[in-house]
Amino acid sequence: QVQLVESGGGLVQAGGSLTLSCAASGDISGVHAMNWFRQPPGKQREWVATISRSGGASYADSVKGRFTISRDAAETTLYLQMHSLIPEDTAVYYCRAMTWRDYWGQGTQVTVSS
Repeated sequence: QVQLVESGGGLVQAGGSLTLSCAASGDISGVHAMNWFRQPPGKQREWVATISRSGGASYADSVKGRFTISRDAAETTLYLQMHSLIPEDTAVYYCRAMTWRDYWGQGTQVTVSS
């Protein structure tokens, strides 16, 4: 079992920055990649970024160059640094841990005002 708790969401003006965190606990030894997803209001959940066990990162085109995914050395905390935020980034942001099954956090709300 892996437990995930996101934090760091809030209200920010367009052009601003925010950093989300996802604290992982439990049996994290089997985690081979972690992701950030988001679900805008009234829309489906969409993939934002992935970081592999080896540290390789990939991003959705909509956030490339503005968002950075990273993790701490102990691999217990996942981060998403978000810069140049736009109203279209407004969503509930979720982290996911990939093992033989997927684990999800409860989400954190990010609201970008214009």
